[in-house]
Amino acid sequence: MPARLIINADDFGLTHGVNRAIAELHQAKALTSATLMATGAAFDDAVALAHANPTLGVGCHVTLTDGTPVSPPQSIPTLLGADGKTFRPSLGDFVQMLLRGKIREDDIEREALAQVEKLQRAGIHVTHLDTHKHTHLFPAVTRPLLRVAKRCSIGAIRNPFERPWSLALGHGNRLRRLQVKLLGNLQHKFESQMQIRDAHVATTDGTIGISATGHLDALRRPWYRNRRPVAGWSSPVARRAHNPKVTGSNPVPATTSRPRKRKLSGPVDFPVRLCDRPPGIWRARRA
Repeated sequence: MPARLIINADDFGLTHGVNRAIAELHQAKALTSATLMATGAAFDDAVALAHANPTLGVGCHVTLTDGTPVSPPQSIPTLLGADGKTFRPSLGDFVQMLLRGKIREDDIEREALAQVEKLQRAGIHVTHLDTHKHTHLFPAVTRPLLRVAKRCSIGAIRNPFERPWSLALGHGNRLRRLQVKLLGNLQHKFESQMQIRDAHVATTDGTIGISATGHLDALRRPWYRNRRPVAGWSSPVARRAHNPKVTGSNPVPATTSRPRKRKLSGPVDFPVRLCDRPPGIWRARRA
């Protein structure tokens, strides 16, 4: 079986412009899935678009920083910022408190569950989980998310670690590339989680495009296309073309999935079209 590339759009529900771009990319057969923010300002619009595009796989983009929680604030105190009502405004603040043991996994699990259940109440079949700003790079976030996946019968989670060949291309901010490289040391902890190790929850081999956040544009796509390994890794990324007011827009991570020790017979041209497989069907990792 050849390598598989899942092109997933994060931040579904963030703005009407993001929603429109995701719908148009899916209708153009260049995008197979998206992850919906239960806390997004354009949540209702995203839900309507999801129902209007039933072939689009929709996961939950669990948000634990920068925004307003779904849960009552008093039920998740360790996730909140100084105002006691909203999440901490920056990823740096969240990570600092997480590493100091100031954020309880029970609070993460409670809020993640509330976000998933909000999607389900809206009639969304949640295909997989990932996180805003990739906070589940850290085991203290991965563990409660996997418990939510089991509780809600969600069969897949994104592997948030960038592939070494993609990172080595050298695009994006130098500091960000260093951060992504250092965080790669946590990958073995992600893959050793019981649910992933035993294939109870499926995942992918990795994610590409994270280090190029805010810098992956039309000029860089040919670079990725021409420099990916023959084994079939590719990194076409969709930008927020319909959201010009958002500065420093994140690219849409391309999530890679392939069987072990199998290679493509040749390169994949951009854009990649992946409508030959139902959305939400992810390969389970093998130990």
